[in-house]
Amino acid sequence: MLYRPESFEPLTGEPWDEARVRHAIARVVADTDEAYDAETLWPANEWDAWMSTPPLKDLYCGAAGVVWALDVLRRRGYAETSVDLAAAIARTLELWQEAPDLSGLDWLPEPRQPSLLAGEGGLLVVAYRLSPSAELVDRLFDRVRENVDNPAQELMWGSPGTMLAALALHGWSGERRWLEVWQESADALNAARDSDGLWTQRIERDEEGRFLGPVHGLLGNVHALRTGGDEGAVPAAAAVLAREAVLEDGLANWPALAGGSLVAGDGEIRLQWCHGSPGVVATAAPYLEEELLLAGAELTWQAGAQGEAKGVGLCHGTAGNGYALLKAFERTGDEVWLERARRFAVHALAQAERGPGRYSLFTGDLGAALFAASCLEADARFPVLDGWD
Repeated sequence: MLYRPESFEPLTGEPWDEARVRHAIARVVADTDEAYDAETLWPANEWDAWMSTPPLKDLYCGAAGVVWALDVLRRRGYAETSVDLAAAIARTLELWQEAPDLSGLDWLPEPRQPSLLAGEGGLLVVAYRLSPSAELVDRLFDRVRENVDNPAQELMWGSPGTMLAALALHGWSGERRWLEVWQESADALNAARDSDGLWTQRIERDEEGRFLGPVHGLLGNVHALRTGGDEGAVPAAAAVLAREAVLEDGLANWPALAGGSLVAGDGEIRLQWCHGSPGVVATAAPYLEEELLLAGAELTWQAGAQGEAKGVGLCHGTAGNGYALLKAFERTGDEVWLERARRFAVHALAQAERGPGRYSLFTGDLGAALFAASCLEADARFPVLDGWD
């Protein structure tokens, strides 16, 4: 068995209609605006607030991700927000100084503060995007330098995340120092790669693992290197993915850990962006063997939408899975994949509408809105990993 059917739900039969999709995106933005408080930002979902002190601040499931998503949707012309985004991210940085997210988890790798998705690094990228200043850029540069040798060796906490931040800042500022610190990070990351092309992650104290997915493992590391022009890790990564694929009746899934079982310790089989076929297809699409890409995308399609337990978001929800279908369209040019992605978008927006509202980028409703916008534009770029606009 490649996945647990009971964890998914059938796709809605509602047809794709551009006007209705645009209206639904605007509805998500309006709901997000209504939930905003200038002092306390956005209410936190219980799962998102795990081991953090609300209001949540980070890029992954906190206010920085909300601000960034609202700015992107505004820039692309989908909806105007009533929130003063520059003031919101400034307040987010203030609150971060008082109580950083996940600050109580002393088993997390050090340093923790530079993290792109869960640390101050992501806040500073968003703040610079909205209101560039010398103070912000220097503060972020120090965070990226601080993270060069992070033992996590994955995208959420380690240097691959801050490498993406460095490339974004080089694109916006043109300063050469960002390319230099990216190269410094890339050299350290390449030097830490195991002989078989994998990296060993050290995310929890005294525990090691060799993850495959984009958030915590191989794919995120290779992506950060490729985005900066370093293709050296690609052949070995493609070989690892071919070796680790679990095939059944022309479909494919991948375990979270290299050499591991599809069935995780909690008994779940993950089929989502952070672990499993959707993330493999969405992140490795440029170099994954096409037969495997199509087998992973087909499994994602046949499984349907994520159920209530996982939700609509990018990391482990319907929207994140849908990006695998967009990537299959980008790779093959076959319109059937775009049509399928749009079915996922319609369903994700319906899931967001039936609520309750979840105000975050990677786990909430704004991820569904961004995915729907991507389907409108037939644009397969995954938020943050593939760009900031």
